[in-house]
Order: sequence, then structure tokens, then C-alpha cells
Amino acid sequence: KYNFDEVIERRGTDSVKYDAVSERWGRSDLLPMWVADMDFRTPPFVIEAIRRRLDHEVLGYTFVCEAWYTSIINWQKERHGWNVTREMLTFTPGIVRGLAFALQCFTAPGDKVMVMPPVYHPFFLVTQKNEREVVFSPLILKDGQYHIDFNRFRKDVQGCKLLVLSNPHNPGGRVWTKEELSQIADICYESGTLVISDEIHADLTLPPYKHSTFALISEKARMNSLVFMSPSKAFNMPGLASSYAIIENDELRHRFQTYMEASEFSEGHLFAYLSVAAAYSHGTEWLDQVIAYIQGNIDYTEHYLKEQIPTIKMIRPQASYLIFLDCRELGLNREELNRLFVEDAHLALNEGTTFGKEGEGFMRLNIACPRATLEQALKQLTQAVNNR
Repeated sequence: KYNFDEVIERRGTDSVKYDAVSERWGRSDLLPMWVADMDFRTPPFVIEAIRRRLDHEVLGYTFVCEAWYTSIINWQKERHGWNVTREMLTFTPGIVRGLAFALQCFTAPGDKVMVMPPVYHPFFLVTQKNEREVVFSPLILKDGQYHIDFNRFRKDVQGCKLLVLSNPHNPGGRVWTKEELSQIADICYESGTLVISDEIHADLTLPPYKHSTFALISEKARMNSLVFMSPSKAFNMPGLASSYAIIENDELRHRFQTYMEASEFSEGHLFAYLSVAAAYSHGTEWLDQVIAYIQGNIDYTEHYLKEQIPTIKMIRPQASYLIFLDCRELGLNREELNRLFVEDAHLALNEGTTFGKEGEGFMRLNIACPRATLEQALKQLTQAVNNR
């Protein structure tokens, strides 16, 4: 029903992924496989909802529509088995901004905040810029997947006001098990560490894996967490900056909502509400199809690397469309690895060290693109490696 093979020209749309390549790398001849958005059309039902609203031709002040609440409540119930009420929901203009607001609300300058690298870099960059101290508790790469070193975790989390959890994990694509999340919940409850669970990739969990929402893991998790979610990744609409927090604990919720309302941070723009309602009300079939296409691209990449570039291994994602490439067998230092990808292969990827020093020797590849684009990228990489 939907054509994910269509190649869409995105240059000239002020796209970060395409139009910021020149500024970032100083050249415009690179195939962009970096920023985490998709090269597929945003679903027609989202575009149609925006178009219908534009037909009215008066872009006046708006308030949150009823469909925003009901669509989120229904989606969470059907997709994640979570009985969410209206009171639990707080609009945030993007998840990274939501994290920044949570930092301001629940911590003070100098407080310790823990992250588990390699991990989505705004977690620690935003924390540092807000003058909080970042505590790094690294993950362990074992048998081709990232794991939590709970002995280390238990020590590192002591004295931390917040833990920022990537659930599922970015860049590794790991879907944490209920047992792992339960241990996190227990340890953080005991240490008095509030858990911020970023679940933006939850709806892109790949079969047969199942996403576990942090707040549903246990009573300790429920009472000691803020869960951030958004349809922006799953339905390719991050430019609309529309996400939300779900908070079960009445006291935490009151504190966060009071903070958000004081500066009107929880007020959405004209399209923020109706786009979410459209995605969640009509998106099941589209999402199932895009996940199947992404799964196909992951299979293709895995097979291709084994056949053509066996020195580059991939961490097979259990969720989302980001593949962390393990390039350490190439025996290149950081500068040489960058040169291989940029100057030789003419590819723009996220360098592994972006996600912390534990990412050295890795590159993050975004495969949410038409198969033809992916084939071209891997072909360029093969030629570059062979020429070396």
C-alpha cells in the first residue's frame, strides 16, 4: 500500500540530514546516512490532517484538542498495555527539551546525573550545558549486544539525582528485558535516583522483540519515573516537535506540570496536537509496513557486510533503524576511520565517539531509506575498504 522504495529529493528543504552536510563536513558530495529521521514520506494521514487545518486559512491561537488525549490513551492501551489517564499527560516540545525541563525541575546546578554510554549524546550534552555533573556508567558489549554491568551500575548511581535511560537503546538498538529494567528500578528506588525513560524508539521495536515501558515494570518503577514518548520517530515527523511525558506518581507529576506551566512550556503549537492525533488514530497499518521494510533493510545490510566487508561487523538492532557498525577490525585510528567514511566512501555517518568514548571504532548508520540508497551507500563503503 505504501511505497518505501520511492527516492524523494530532500535537498533544499532546510533538512538537517541533507542541507547541513556542507556545514558539518565542509563538502556537499556525501551521501547522508546520519541524522535519525527517515527518507520516507511522512504518512499521508498526518499530511492530510495538517492540510485540512490549513484549508481553514486562519492560523489563530489554539488549545489542545480532545483527540490528542484520546489518541494517546488508546495507543498506549493497545500498543503497550498501559492504562494512561488524561491527568498523567504533559505536552513537551520535543523529548530532548523535555529532558532539559526535567533537569531544571528535579535537580540543581552541580547535582549528579547518570547516563550509560555509548548513548544518545544530548543526554550528556544537555546535562553538562545545564551545569549538572555527568556520571558515566558504561555498557558492556558482549556477544554482539550491549549489556548493563549491574555491579558497576549500583556503585555509579549512588549520589545521582537522575538516571537518563535510553529505552530502547540508541545507538545500539537494544530492547531491554523486563528483568534488566526491574533491576534498574530497584537500584534507583533504593538510591533515591529518579529515572527519566526516553522511549521515543519504542514504537519501532522489531519483531519478535517486545518493548517494555519502564513505568509498568514494577511499583518502584511506577512511582519513581517520568516516561517520555512521541510519534515523531515512528511516523517520521520530528520537525513538528511534539512529544509528551507520562507520569504516574501524583507528586512528581504535580511538580513537573507546575514547572512546565509556569513558563508555558507545556503549550503546543497549532500542528503539534492534531498531527499526534492523526498518527495514533490511523497509523497502525503504516507503522507495521514501515517496520517490515526497515527489517528488510537490516537483513540486507547484515548479509551484505558478511559477504562483502567481513571486517565491519554490525550490532543488529532490536528496535529502530539505526545500526551501530563495529569497525575496529579495520585497525584504523579515529582520524583514519573518519577519512575512510568521508573522503574515501563519500558517506556522512555519525561517528561512534559522538556517543561517548566507548563508541570509538564505531560508526552509526541510518538505514531508514529506500533500498536503492542503502545499496549505493554499502557499495561506496566496499570500494573504499577494498582500495585501502
